Amino acid sequence: MKHSVNSIAVVGAGAVGAFFGGMLARAGMRVTLIGRATHVQAIERHGLQLDMAGSVTSIPVAASESLAAVRGADLVLFCVKSTDTDAVAREMAPFLAPDAVVLSLQNGVENAATMARHVRQLVVPAVVYVATAMVGPGIVKHFGRGDLVIGPLDARAAQDAMVATSLRDIVACFDAASVPVTVSDDVMAALWSKLMVNCAYNAISALTQATYAQMAASSAVRETQEAVVREVVALAAAEGVALPLEAAMQAMTRIATAMPGQRSSTAQDMARRKPSEIDHLNGFVARRGCELGVPTPVNQTLHALVKLVEAGYDV
Repeated sequence: MKHSVNSIAVVGAGAVGAFFGGMLARAGMRVTLIGRATHVQAIERHGLQLDMAGSVTSIPVAASESLAAVRGADLVLFCVKSTDTDAVAREMAPFLAPDAVVLSLQNGVENAATMARHVRQLVVPAVVYVATAMVGPGIVKHFGRGDLVIGPLDARAAQDAMVATSLRDIVACFDAASVPVTVSDDVMAALWSKLMVNCAYNAISALTQATYAQMAASSAVRETQEAVVREVVALAAAEGVALPLEAAMQAMTRIATAMPGQRSSTAQDMARRKPSEIDHLNGFVARRGCELGVPTPVNQTLHALVKLVEAGYDV
């Protein structure tokens, strides 16, 4: 199927951005990865190394450290950490082409709305289902899945025919790269479901450096995860988002089966002594719970423990 995306920029080309950017570049699309100097230099020398299904492919792709490299891109994959969304969106905005579409491939439920405050162009939230890690400069390793759910940001966007066309173009673009993309009329519910899973896994995996299979093998950990899920479901209800409890529990359980060897992105950050996105995961649940009068003691505890570890990085 023909699509009208000719040029793609990936802002924040870490594990997730480099994977999807690499898949698109491998399919012959014009892609620029914008990221850290160590990765950019390695990619310029050797191409992006994609370690997938037991073999490593070297993919020639443009790379830059400068946000100005988004100039002229039809589609921008926005993959920065949630903590950087506000600052990077503000810095990127002047360089965006008038008709560019910005796809938020980020954890948390606030990023697309945060970005839309700085960007006049269409912002599309995406739910990302992939297990990847940057295992060295310019080297991305794929562990499982690699699909997206996208949809309109709000009710007004849902009624806009131009938005519907843009969503179809995104699907066709990724389809050409063998990346399955589903359009949902309730992408925010899907984002809340992903948030719920992240809250159940990320902090515990980070604090213990345990894999998802190791976590699933402990009944005490599973009980803790179930308590986290109940809190997120209650908060979602207070926000007007329906997350059926039984389906939420099943979704949480399935992740350990689908990705047994995975450690969370927060665990990967903690292993490198890097700040994590915990403020936008369990921290967001604790903060919004406090604002809306929804008790979230388990999320609050996990957030506090991760923050305590992070506070010790500079000591």
